[in-house]
Amino acid sequence: MSLIQLETTADPHRFALPVTSAVCVGAPGSQFLFGGAGLAVSVAALEAATGRPAVWAAAQYLSYARPSMRLDLDVVVPVMGHHSAQARCTGHVGETEILTVNAALGARPGDVSMQWPRAPAAPPPLDCPPMPYNWARADDDIHAHLELRTASGRYGSERTVGGVSPDGRTLLWARPRDRGVVIDRVTLAVLADFLPSGVGNAIGSIAGGSSLDNTIRFARIVPTEWVLLDTHIEAVHAGFVHGSMRLFADDGTLMALGSQSMILRKG
Repeated sequence: MSLIQLETTADPHRFALPVTSAVCVGAPGSQFLFGGAGLAVSVAALEAATGRPAVWAAAQYLSYARPSMRLDLDVVVPVMGHHSAQARCTGHVGETEILTVNAALGARPGDVSMQWPRAPAAPPPLDCPPMPYNWARADDDIHAHLELRTASGRYGSERTVGGVSPDGRTLLWARPRDRGVVIDRVTLAVLADFLPSGVGNAIGSIAGGSSLDNTIRFARIVPTEWVLLDTHIEAVHAGFVHGSMRLFADDGTLMALGSQSMILRKG
């Protein structure tokens, strides 16, 4: 079972996501669809429409979807090759476009499977403290469905986190709380959107980011209970933040790479 559940329709290229609190973030009364959930459900729609696994997917966020709304997802496949496809998913509520996701999907014959980045040393997940929350949130939002534990970096609850980070890096363990949810491309797309949570650590104050875009690239997906989110905030300038993330299985396998540009939000 995936973390985000996609609804099918009579049209094999149209799908839907009822927007509930479980896929949202934000303070009660002003919740909105979590960007990673939007990317994840688009990946699910693209894979369902093409019958092929995603290689990469890039979302551009245009507007907000709120609880009780229905997000319709329309897939267009301009290119369907022998082994790969190029496709696009547009998510909209009525006439309002919420996000657009471009992607490549497929798998080619070959026996080469390698990785060069290595998982950083980190304490075991259950030896790490739960990630604290420094903002108002609904009890049943998307965070309620994920267990997040801080392996390194600062997610402090004080008004100042305490000094600019020397390397802009945080390590966070993550796993689904719900029984039966597997770590697949959909779940990884959700987890990759925790990249903005590293902004406060990097600049030394309570801060985050509103995602402008969100790209994920998939490598080898292996069975794992936990995912280590290795986040790097790389640059902050003119009110914008740029960062990247590597997502490792608990055996050190590199499963995905993410990147984003964000609007800087300071508390």
